[in-house]
Amino acid sequence: MKEKLETIKARYEELGNLLMSPELMNDFNKLKELSKEQSDLKEIVDKYNELLVCEKNLSEAKTLINDPEMREMAELEVEENTSKIEQINHELEILLIPKDENDGKNVIMEIRGAAGGDEANIFAGDLLRMYTYYAEKQGWKIEINHQIEGASGGFAQVECTIKGDNVYSKLKYESGAHRVQRVPVTETQGRVHTSTATVVVMPERDDIDIEIKESDLKIDVYHSSGAGGQSVNTSNSAVRITHLPTNTVVTCQNERSQLKNKERAMQWLKIKLYDQQEQEQEQKFGRERKSKVGTGDRSEKIRTYNYPQNRVTDHRIGFSLMSLDRVMEGDLDPIIEALTTEDLKRKLAGE
Repeated sequence: MKEKLETIKARYEELGNLLMSPELMNDFNKLKELSKEQSDLKEIVDKYNELLVCEKNLSEAKTLINDPEMREMAELEVEENTSKIEQINHELEILLIPKDENDGKNVIMEIRGAAGGDEANIFAGDLLRMYTYYAEKQGWKIEINHQIEGASGGFAQVECTIKGDNVYSKLKYESGAHRVQRVPVTETQGRVHTSTATVVVMPERDDIDIEIKESDLKIDVYHSSGAGGQSVNTSNSAVRITHLPTNTVVTCQNERSQLKNKERAMQWLKIKLYDQQEQEQEQKFGRERKSKVGTGDRSEKIRTYNYPQNRVTDHRIGFSLMSLDRVMEGDLDPIIEALTTEDLKRKLAGE
């Protein structure tokens, strides 16, 4: 680890010199790229420098232990610095774990009512509300791209973009089947039903190199509509694109211009097709997603929301909270932190 840290420190210092060079001032893209690289290394280098100071202090304290007048103070210094070195080494191990390159990205989230009919759609709406509250607490922006409302409320399908700092790093564990246990509003006998909704979270990407043939696309245009189905404008600006070979459908009506809606819809289509390819590859080779706790399978039951007991349980890590009411109001941090900690633990163990 020491050798790796020395290499990182040398690169950090090299970047500092490069960023001071006059030639770089005229190359904005290179300047931005090197500044980001230096920023990414800063926390590791600062922590390593802290380690070097502690090691120096420990070495000096050990030389004073044989001095009768300094022994007591030296022993305290040895104990304190030994403890600090152990803690810093652990922190450096964590910092040196390769970061998910998608962690800093915005996400596209798709929520669908699954098993349970009207109640599943209502629950899909509850999940959207939960994620909307969570996004607000994080200072993120949430934008509805497309929605199909359920007959009794909620959504048969809703797709949104969530933008902000490190969105994917927090929401990447949310993909999978979410199960609810409660008395539905449509139930007349007061019986508890079990329904499910599925969530898919994909990082927003601008650099996807994927070939899509024009002949494989069916493109429809229609009037944009807002909440309740009212027309947003009188022109056919909304765009629906169907990728015929995979039957993947994307819709965009956020922009006033049909051209801009088509561009955004094509970008989302590429993201969805790329994500499907990744899923197929992982299933083919039996690999788990590195960014996921659990199998990473979209059909995997990941969480149960039990209303009668006010309990939410994440089945991947056996984690339960008796505060479902707060979770549904967007208090997701305890669950996400538990998932992140477990993921980190497994990576440190080399799993």
